[in-house]
Amino acid sequence: MSGSLFTDVRRGYSLTGPAVLLFAVLMVLPLLLTLVLSVNVFDYTTGIKGDQYTAEHYTSLFTDPFFYEIFLRTFWISALVTALCVLIGVPEALVLSRMKAPWRSIFLVLVLTPLLISVVVRAFGWSLLLGNEGVVNQAIVALGGRPLKLLYTPFAVIIGLVHVMLPFMIIPVWTSLQKLDATAEHAALSLGASHWTVFSRIILPQIMPGVLSGTLIVFGLSASSFAIPGLLGGRRLKMVATLIYDQYLAELNWPMGAAIAVTLLLINLVVMLSWNRLVERRYNRRLGV
Repeated sequence: MSGSLFTDVRRGYSLTGPAVLLFAVLMVLPLLLTLVLSVNVFDYTTGIKGDQYTAEHYTSLFTDPFFYEIFLRTFWISALVTALCVLIGVPEALVLSRMKAPWRSIFLVLVLTPLLISVVVRAFGWSLLLGNEGVVNQAIVALGGRPLKLLYTPFAVIIGLVHVMLPFMIIPVWTSLQKLDATAEHAALSLGASHWTVFSRIILPQIMPGVLSGTLIVFGLSASSFAIPGLLGGRRLKMVATLIYDQYLAELNWPMGAAIAVTLLLINLVVMLSWNRLVERRYNRRLGV
């Protein structure tokens, strides 16, 4: 019996070993190297000193109001984008789940189509729409109004991120809706419950895992997004990803860029794990678990 158990354990390690090794090489090792780089001494005359270490980059990061402003802007924009994706994506997933063939497949493909187009291309498309001479301002002028400053504003970044992130909200919610028992909804309606009561007390609790997955994906991708803030926000409206880019390629201060990247990763993890714990606790309490 013990020999058979030992054989099963060894077989399990042999099957998972390559995947664990690949994960370690492609994920863990680069993160460790970035962490080490973030504490290397940097001098603008001599460059990176790999044999000297300092916490100066983190000290500057946590004491300079300039970095506070950029991190705050990044996270409130990410939170707003996530909320808008929930408000738009959940109803859209509900409508999609109630469609009949072949319309369901057609609209599902339309939802996924933006993922087949480069983010850079979509950002340039929005810049053409929101520019001073763009379609939106031309329409405003045609209606008798004055052109608005839309491009290189938080509004442009939020619009672009919602457009890019919306499929990542719709798909998890739509997947959860496929597992929903329609008889419970019909039974509640037949007993006189309103459509809002059915949604809030029957449908929403059962699709919360999909909503939770979607919010985590959207928030994480929004907080680390580079192309949309860089192209629609411009040089003045910096977010953390564009700040990291500047530190690496403009300032050539790789340790500072690594410190910002590590800090962004840690804050993202704290926010996402806290949100996951909060939603799961309320979800389990709602189901009486």
